[in-house]
Amino acid sequence: MSEMFRKVDAIRVGKEVSNIDEKIVNDEEIEIIINDLAFGRFSVSPNFLKEFAVGYLIGEGMADSLDNITSLDIKENTINIEIDLVDFDIRRELVMSSDCFGGMRQKIELLEEVKSDYTISKEDILEAFRKLKEESRVWKETGGTHIAGLVNEDNFIAIEDVSRHVAVDKVMGAGFLKGIDFSQSFIVCSGRMPSDLVMKVARVGIPILTSKAAPTASGFLAGEKSGLTLVGFVRGNRFNIYTHPQRISV
Repeated sequence: MSEMFRKVDAIRVGKEVSNIDEKIVNDEEIEIIINDLAFGRFSVSPNFLKEFAVGYLIGEGMADSLDNITSLDIKENTINIEIDLVDFDIRRELVMSSDCFGGMRQKIELLEEVKSDYTISKEDILEAFRKLKEESRVWKETGGTHIAGLVNEDNFIAIEDVSRHVAVDKVMGAGFLKGIDFSQSFIVCSGRMPSDLVMKVARVGIPILTSKAAPTASGFLAGEKSGLTLVGFVRGNRFNIYTHPQRISV
């Protein structure tokens, strides 16, 4: 696993000026190629790349199970993936279409409703965020990462990344590889919640997304339409419930 941060020389300016050793987070550009088609380049932290790839695939609807992924090869900064799906071309268009052709609102309408009777308490949320803060080790060293966690009764998987989206991809991928029941789990994360982040969580059937930040207007709409419970502004001993509050016991 590559190092998450490195030391550089910097100048600290305050009441006095001094030369210091500072730590900065590492990031790399990773390209994903699926069935010989370039799907995009992503700025990510150089760790948990298999988990990232799997999480990205399931979050974008490009795989329903591990059986759909016939090969996954990571070489340097390229992830080559082979997908076996009859409707691969249709799904590819939904992922790659721009907002001027279908766009965000069409993708929201195509989401299947999250159906889960899973509930958590106020204490479950606050305790998960206490753990998330403890796991934010690279952020404490550099101030340069986001973090996400996948939580259920038996598991707490937390991964940091320079991208808030990729952090969520990575914990979903880790949970998928471990066989965790997503319908009985929830996500905790550090970044704001726009529609694309909300949709990838809803798409895999995780019923609750919580963050110390807020949803955007598009994220709120995606949460409402998909049946996903959105919880934001988790700070201290309080938070806001934005959509589908029946899953939160207060």
